[in-house]
Amino acid sequence: MQTNVGYELIDSHCHLDLEPLHSNLCNVLKNARQTGVTRFVLPGVHPDGWDRIADLAKKENSILPAFGIHPSHAGLADDVVLKQLEKLAKMASAIGEIGLDPFYQVPLEVQEMAFRKQLRLAVFWGLPVLIHCRRLFQRTLQLLKEEQVGQVGGLMHSFSGSVEMALEFIRLGFCISISGTVTWQGAVRPVSLARELPLESLVLETDAPDLSPQIYKGQPNQPAFLPEVLQTVARIRGVDPEELARQTSLNILKLLKKRTEFDIS
Repeated sequence: MQTNVGYELIDSHCHLDLEPLHSNLCNVLKNARQTGVTRFVLPGVHPDGWDRIADLAKKENSILPAFGIHPSHAGLADDVVLKQLEKLAKMASAIGEIGLDPFYQVPLEVQEMAFRKQLRLAVFWGLPVLIHCRRLFQRTLQLLKEEQVGQVGGLMHSFSGSVEMALEFIRLGFCISISGTVTWQGAVRPVSLARELPLESLVLETDAPDLSPQIYKGQPNQPAFLPEVLQTVARIRGVDPEELARQTSLNILKLLKKRTEFDIS
């Protein structure tokens, strides 16, 4: 874990509301700041967790809250829950984590219905979207286009698709997020993405407490581990880590600019 770094990083996707991070949040945030990670995008996955996220964002101005229904919970997206989500949109930096995933025991038609409803809410409120997608990249892209999400843009969280597919999302106004998987032994697609995509479209994330970098395998992930992703991507691209930190942080702030008070000039 690095300390006394010369840059500031933004963790574009971390679940600080989940255990084991939440019960030790003061230390988690302290550790993160010591390694240069100073701001945190915190996406929601289940309606039961939205109030906790809202409370954390009110107490910590470094936390940028997002609210959404993860595809594994898509069956919960009824009118009552969506009304609650609409109220929270007024304080949100984004809508997410939402999307499609065939690995869950939720029928895809249910996932698509929940996804569409949340995309429409995001477009209505002018909010970017944080997308969870495995395998179903073409269908996800189609739905994003049908719902005119290019108006607000978004972030493809821990993207696992091809470079060619990533460029399709970038053309729609999306950033591509690189996670700790880029550090894993034998990683192929994350390395290709880190090397070949435009720097202006890359952001970095931990997905804490999941997807720990290789050297922390077996430990719960935390934002303090994000510099491992930064250093790995910098080596892959042959760029200075400070420049990479500056550009990726600028990218996420530009994406969230309608709901942040940070200077991104």
